Amino acid sequence: MNRLSLILALLLAAVLPLSLLAGRVWLDPADTPNAAVILLELRMPRGLLAIAVGAGLGAAGAAMQGYLRNPLADPGLFGIGPGAALGAVVSLALGLAIHPWALPLFALAGAAGAMALLAAIAGRTGGIALFTLAGLMIASLSGTLTSLIISFAPNAFAMSEIVTWLMGALTDRGWQEVWLAAPLTVAGIACLAAAGRGLDALTLGEAAARSLGVDLTRLRDWLIAGVALTVGAGVAVAGIIGFVGLIVPHLVRPLTDRRPSSLILPSALAGALLVLVADSLCRILPLVTELRLGIALSLLGSPFFLFLLLRMRRGIA
Repeated sequence: MNRLSLILALLLAAVLPLSLLAGRVWLDPADTPNAAVILLELRMPRGLLAIAVGAGLGAAGAAMQGYLRNPLADPGLFGIGPGAALGAVVSLALGLAIHPWALPLFALAGAAGAMALLAAIAGRTGGIALFTLAGLMIASLSGTLTSLIISFAPNAFAMSEIVTWLMGALTDRGWQEVWLAAPLTVAGIACLAAAGRGLDALTLGEAAARSLGVDLTRLRDWLIAGVALTVGAGVAVAGIIGFVGLIVPHLVRPLTDRRPSSLILPSALAGALLVLVADSLCRILPLVTELRLGIALSLLGSPFFLFLLLRMRRGIA
């Protein structure tokens, strides 16, 4: 672990205990009744789930930016998140989500399908325009099909459940969601890390990567598996949490040597830290109802995305 990753890990270890105490009413372990139950059954699983979701999204964003050679790449912007959401919404609409493994399996299948489609359409050219158009097409198609399913929801309760879930949140999550998301996220990050050296070679171009002995098909398979596992697991337990995979690599990249392989672990740790802090702030804000985490991060990510676009425009000009 390099110095940056160590610093981020220490920050995460320091913020986690504070997040367990944060809320509309701050928890005092010495005076609050049933403090141990609240910490172990409510706050702790929610905090660990925020770490798992954020780490997966951060690592996936860093890997996608390296693979696509596009600093604006993000699992949500390129259809991976919407694809996972479509799979999960199908399980909700069909009433299959009452089975504990149905929703996550459908979400994983949706994420894998979206990533495979993106790789099939634009995985061999490297053109930013084609990647962007392909990703936008997948995101648009997934969003349209999701809206179609919502419009045909069998009843108002099902429609409300789908819409609420799509907003993204960690409210009322427990240990079951942690045991589901954490192993899948760790496995996904491991797949992305395995692709790291290939991603480094790919920065020189596909021809140069092949001359260095990189199997581009195998590299794409590692990436598909990693992004599908990390994003699918996050969507399955938390709904749509956007912009983490876009924001985090940009914040971390100047502190690294800019090689994709050296960016994946720091992005995972920074993503975990960002989601953990954002979720804590959502609990603290004095609102009538708790602000949904997905909405909060979108409010943060949209101006950041606009800033990146304006900076790129000035660079082109």
